[in-house]
Amino acid sequence: MTVTHLTHTAESGRTEPRTLRIAVVGTGFMGRVHAEAARRAGAEVVAAVASTADGAADAARAIGAERGYADLDALLAEARADVVHVCTPNVRHAEAVDAALAAGAHVICEKPLATGVADATALAGAAEVTGRVATVPFVYRFHPMVRELRARLATGQAGVVSTVSGGYLQDWLSRPTDDDWRVDPAVGGPSRAFADIGSHWCDLFEFVTGDRIHRLSAQTVAVQPRPRSWATPTEDAAVVQFTTGSGVLGTVVVSQVAAGRKNRLHLEVSGTEASFAFDQEDPERLWVGGRRGNQVLLRDPEVLSPSAARYARLPAGHAQGYQDCFDAFVGDTYRAVLGEDLPDGLPTFADGLRAVRITDAVLTSAASAGAWVEVER
Repeated sequence: MTVTHLTHTAESGRTEPRTLRIAVVGTGFMGRVHAEAARRAGAEVVAAVASTADGAADAARAIGAERGYADLDALLAEARADVVHVCTPNVRHAEAVDAALAAGAHVICEKPLATGVADATALAGAAEVTGRVATVPFVYRFHPMVRELRARLATGQAGVVSTVSGGYLQDWLSRPTDDDWRVDPAVGGPSRAFADIGSHWCDLFEFVTGDRIHRLSAQTVAVQPRPRSWATPTEDAAVVQFTTGSGVLGTVVVSQVAAGRKNRLHLEVSGTEASFAFDQEDPERLWVGGRRGNQVLLRDPEVLSPSAARYARLPAGHAQGYQDCFDAFVGDTYRAVLGEDLPDGLPTFADGLRAVRITDAVLTSAASAGAWVEVER
């Protein structure tokens, strides 16, 4: 999905394609994913920020940027970036986003948008005031079979939805020796597993159903001691029971210590006429259950609904995956930046704020022995 925009050139009287200039703040795994998606969308990755002055060249090399900068202020003053991708550790999101918006840039910020509700609220408000396009990569929305599920639920094919279940399971922190900056609450924030991956599940559920989590009861647990210790360790796993605004009952299990599970985000919506199940580790298929038999729908752009077929970039039988979703998300964000359209389902800072509010409710409930907590609207 290459994104270009025709601009008028006064000198020649011709219209020429405009190429967006992109800067990436943070050059770890996610920074590299963002930079790759930017290039695939036809943008120029012109700048990267390092954590130290000595690392500027290494930062540029890591993501293939034209130039590295020692700090964000210098980048914003010199690079003339149209869009700034914020991929830093969580506690630095608010500061980086504030600076980018103040400089007039559009922003893509990794989730969580901020580590607390107050900062997330301020960032969402700042994006609205400045009129900048500001998005959060809830990229699982961009699987074609997720869009197919959403379309079928929107037309009432499930009948009355009574329950929803699922979870997001990983194993990359399952051993006591496993360590990462996300484990440190001073860097990753007060929630780890839920803020990192539980937020994806909740966003996906609310996106496909159009329903919202209203009240919840949560339990969290820190399973493994870590190489470093903190007074308040972040959670390895969480179990959340919830009710929605329409009365649907739900449960979600989130874990980063589930051996053998790499990135299993799975969601099942149970209805009186049909039930649907999606598994991110098997994204080419959507399970459809019914009283008279079940079927498995394959990702085939020839038979998908229009809203799903738009994201089927390869012919049936050629698997699409995570990077394809990320590319689609970035492409849609750039289209909005260029004023071409506001693509349906584009996750904005309002969605990022929503995720932070749900995470805050989970932590509040867990700290009160699973007491029921209402999620702030």
